[in-house]
Amino acid sequence: MHDSTDHHNSTNDAVADLYLLVEVARQLGETFDLDSLLKSIEQAGCMALRCERANVYLYDAHHDELHSKIIANDGRIEEIRFSATRGIVGDSVKTPSVILALDAYADPRFNPDVDRITGFRTRNSLTLPLVVPGGEVVGALQVLNKIDGQFNDHDQLLASALGSLAGVAIKRQRLFDEAEAKHQLERELDIAHDVQQRLLPTNVPQVSGYDIAGWSLPTGQTGGDLYDYFSLVDGRVAIMIADATGHGIGPALIVSQCRSVLRAIANEQATPAQLIRRLNALLCDDLPCDRFVTLCLCILNSCEHRIDYVSGGHGPQWHIEGATGQVRPYDATCVPLGILKELEMDAIEPVFMAPGDLFVMITDGFLEWMNPADERYGRDRLIKLLQQHRDRDESCTELIQRLYQDVLAFSQGTPQKDDLTVVVIKRGRSSL
Repeated sequence: MHDSTDHHNSTNDAVADLYLLVEVARQLGETFDLDSLLKSIEQAGCMALRCERANVYLYDAHHDELHSKIIANDGRIEEIRFSATRGIVGDSVKTPSVILALDAYADPRFNPDVDRITGFRTRNSLTLPLVVPGGEVVGALQVLNKIDGQFNDHDQLLASALGSLAGVAIKRQRLFDEAEAKHQLERELDIAHDVQQRLLPTNVPQVSGYDIAGWSLPTGQTGGDLYDYFSLVDGRVAIMIADATGHGIGPALIVSQCRSVLRAIANEQATPAQLIRRLNALLCDDLPCDRFVTLCLCILNSCEHRIDYVSGGHGPQWHIEGATGQVRPYDATCVPLGILKELEMDAIEPVFMAPGDLFVMITDGFLEWMNPADERYGRDRLIKLLQQHRDRDESCTELIQRLYQDVLAFSQGTPQKDDLTVVVIKRGRSSL
């Protein structure tokens, strides 16, 4: 009769445990917030294993750390972090294995820091890794102080089942959060792309006897390249091309700042050198030490057929004589912007534009695009294409597109790895 009663009670306990796990699975499947999910797991651990407290520790594989949110002595919720090589929890994750500590403070692996923060006194504990199918450990579940004695073999089996449910739920939530974060980033990048594209000039200054065109293609949604041109009140035209270090939103913000500042400070008395010095001083105040901008600023005086330019680390710029096809590079006149507060500039002669001449400003994305044989497009191919333009009746826009198609053909399908930006200034052959 005694054996029959024990068997009956054991069966009832097993059925109760099964119902409990089913309910836990249902709750975990309906929770889509990580903090709420962890709280549900801890509550389920306390209920299923009849203990005073349960903590879930998440594993940060990148830093090899474990972290958890706990309630401190003063009632604040505090996040703790510690090395995954430390404590019973760390040992459970690293092994990975279930660890039963009948006397926590007698176990040399026990980390008393949590007790010290919470004011809780751990007597015994059952710790198990949270492992998902495939073997990845996403954390650990630790239950503390069995209410009616010590944790036993049955508790270990029940905890393992609970841990399997919890591990899958945590992994699912992480994947969900990562997907949502990626979706949010894509939305933000779409907005940033739209803003940056709106900064590109839509109206080309009408300069008698001249054709001006620009074009830019970032590697991603946003890029570190930008060009701009705008008229000054005295009839001259300011033309800029810039390339900030890196890719993405950060460099896009930097070159956008350059454009906005130049437009704000430009006036009829300004020379390119004066504008660059003022812009550089502002960038030195704002940029971190590992960021800088290469930038070339030209001012075209169409009455004198003259281009004055300053190049902060950008170049070379190319002057192609329409009559002879001779190509003359114009190198940087100072270091990139945002590095040195006081700029020392090399003296530079202005560029005088004869009928049919071109002045080309370009970023290195064109020159450094490589084909499958690891050959760069390079300067020689660029110069050859620009010289061929002398024999064609092309606008600057058509020349830019021919350059892009030539680079694409050369690349033979290799991916674009850097932003592409180019500005072309051409004096008409019939201009006086």
